Amino acid sequence: MLQSLTIQNYALIEQLEFRPTQGLTVITGETGAGKSIIMGALGLILGQRADAKAVRTGASKCVIEATFDISGYHLESLFEENDLEYDATNTIIRREIMATGKSRAFINDVPAQLTVLKELGNALIDIHSQHQNLLIGQDSFQQNVVDTLAHNADILDAYVKEYREMLHLRRTLKEFQEACYKGEQEADYMRFQFQQLDEAQLRDGEQEELEQEQELLSHAEEIKEGLSQMADQLDGDNLSIVQTLKKLSDDARTLSRVYPNIGEIAERLETDYIDIKDITSDVSAQAEDINFDPERLAYVEERLGTLYALLKKHGKESLVELITLRDELDQKLQHIDNRDEELAELQQQLEQQTTKVQQCADRLTDSRRKAAKVLEKALVEKVAYLGMPNVRFEVQISPLSDFAASGKDDIIFLFSANKNQPLKPAGEVASGGEISRLMLSIKALIADAKTLPTIIFDEIDTGVSGDIADRMGEVMKQMSAHLQVITITHLPQVAGKGNAHFKVFKEDSANDTTTHINQLTAQERIQEIARMLSGAHIIEQAIANAKTLLSE
Repeated sequence: MLQSLTIQNYALIEQLEFRPTQGLTVITGETGAGKSIIMGALGLILGQRADAKAVRTGASKCVIEATFDISGYHLESLFEENDLEYDATNTIIRREIMATGKSRAFINDVPAQLTVLKELGNALIDIHSQHQNLLIGQDSFQQNVVDTLAHNADILDAYVKEYREMLHLRRTLKEFQEACYKGEQEADYMRFQFQQLDEAQLRDGEQEELEQEQELLSHAEEIKEGLSQMADQLDGDNLSIVQTLKKLSDDARTLSRVYPNIGEIAERLETDYIDIKDITSDVSAQAEDINFDPERLAYVEERLGTLYALLKKHGKESLVELITLRDELDQKLQHIDNRDEELAELQQQLEQQTTKVQQCADRLTDSRRKAAKVLEKALVEKVAYLGMPNVRFEVQISPLSDFAASGKDDIIFLFSANKNQPLKPAGEVASGGEISRLMLSIKALIADAKTLPTIIFDEIDTGVSGDIADRMGEVMKQMSAHLQVITITHLPQVAGKGNAHFKVFKEDSANDTTTHINQLTAQERIQEIARMLSGAHIIEQAIANAKTLLSE
């Protein structure tokens, strides 16, 4: 339950503290006093988006802080999942909005994301404002009511899990079919490309080898002639290097017999002679190996031309890239050739998953139909008590053409307030006062079925008065027996039911206007309810009526 709400520098509020009671707390005040401002601040605590304009003029930031007692509501896992400190009796949520537009949120002094704030807020407080009466005509709200009364949370979670898997398979199958269609259109061209690359028998490094061979074959005659000249100069018929070195070596050997000092030179000359002779042999062998082969040159140039053409055609820089492309095309073609088997397998998986989803949907439908019967009877009883004795109410559940995120049921609340009126969708035929009573009755039923610490009614009693207002107040009073109920009201009959009564009012000073909230004493409650009965000029009869309302 909400133990306290403290607001600083928010809109017209400079400093305000609100401590509701455990049972039924009523809030009253003249129109424009600032009740909606307090609700707006509370909404920030529950994760609503902040607006820098909400910061009080002249202040650097506004701070809203709420303290909750959450013992007995099984929220430990929520705190554990979000790495938050759990304090059952003193959980503090704080929101700070800077004048610059920045916002910060804390749960028990630990920074928290707005998504976490919303998740926790939804588990702590249900705020029903006047405009939410329009929810009665929304399919999602009607379905949520039935699911809450049916305690369908686990069944719905199981359905959603299977439903999401089915959607995934649907998307996968659709994408595969589109890829197959596109692949069929491109298959012939892909086969042509692959065949061309495959027949080319590409080999990594071949291009470099051929380019080197082309260079050799193109200059074969020039190379052969040069090598021959070198061989002739080294060891030709005329005086050659080999012959000269041979003579010099022999002369040095002869001279060394009488002049030993030249022996080393003689050895060096002999070594040079042997080396040059070997070189001559190698040059001659290479000269013999070099032959101009126009046919081979033509083949090399033709092969290079083929490789260059393939590189240019496919926009590649090397044979490695062409080989990679060839392999990729091969894989794609194999995938296309095997698509019938893959398609059949995907279709089978989707059929099996759809069967699972249908089974979960059937469980939901059965549970909803049982809960709908209970809802119809209980709601008629509650609404009849609120002054509609001839009301008829029916929960129409019909199958959707396809699965939806919440099942395969179309749920519509049908309503008729009078005997001579046919059943029609509640949002279309119910008047403002009728919708208020319907929504209060629905909220009362939900409160019985759902563990919720606090519910806030923001002028849910709009459009009713007299005995009906008194009965609506009584319903709220009954609800407050097992949860905290806070109601903002303009009806004295409702205000008289509260365990505690707060009044919101504005004060004007020379420079500004501020909103305040005070808990009323017994005498002040009499005066406030009398004001609500008679207006600004309180008469004795109004005071007497106020005392009667409070005594009841």
